[in-house]
Amino acid sequence: MIVCANFKANKTRQETRAYMAVVESFVSANDISDTIIVFPPFTALEDLSRNILIGVQNGYPVINGAYTGEIALEQLEEFGIKTILIGHSERRHILGETQEQIAAKFRFFAEQGFAIVYCVGEPLEIREEGNASLMAYIEKQFEGIDLNYPDLILAYEPVWAIGTGLTPTNGDIELLHGALRAKTSAPLLYGGSVKVENAGEIMALENVDGVLVGSAALSANDFCEMIAQAAELNTEKGE
Repeated sequence: MIVCANFKANKTRQETRAYMAVVESFVSANDISDTIIVFPPFTALEDLSRNILIGVQNGYPVINGAYTGEIALEQLEEFGIKTILIGHSERRHILGETQEQIAAKFRFFAEQGFAIVYCVGEPLEIREEGNASLMAYIEKQFEGIDLNYPDLILAYEPVWAIGTGLTPTNGDIELLHGALRAKTSAPLLYGGSVKVENAGEIMALENVDGVLVGSAALSANDFCEMIAQAAELNTEKGE
């Protein structure tokens, strides 16, 4: 299982350190073998040896240069960062990233050997048009993306479910993840109003290899509980 926490624009450096101490202690104490990834804000990045992965929520596809307000490869390397989140719906719909820009970012960081958590998903109006429109919409988010990239993790996040408390039915999640599985062998995550109460149930679904969690992961204890649910599922599958 892969369990990810995306802080977005939340938590200070001090708060992130306290959070990481709790999660790292839990992972060590319980001998967790699942892949745990935390995406903190840039201001909380530190070059420390950890038993969980630290990724960045964004990066500009250059080594360095005159790109005001951006962070580039040279700065990420200083912190030992080799994991990045690309294509998140808030980057697409709030900050206006185009598929062309997203694909360029994907190619650059793939060339640098990063593990890439690549996000796709649809707004409510597309969901309401039916499965054909939904898959056609998501297909466009694969333009310029190498679905055979060996360090790809694909995250399905219905835009209408992010931060709303709404989620697709389990059947809808399995249907969409089944369609994605036909396109790639990469691990498939679900994101969108994942919380302690539903994380285990979602991770147990066919073709769901983990979760990408936003606001519900801001509590270190809640995130640890989701990690525990993933570990329990692995134990059950191994029996």
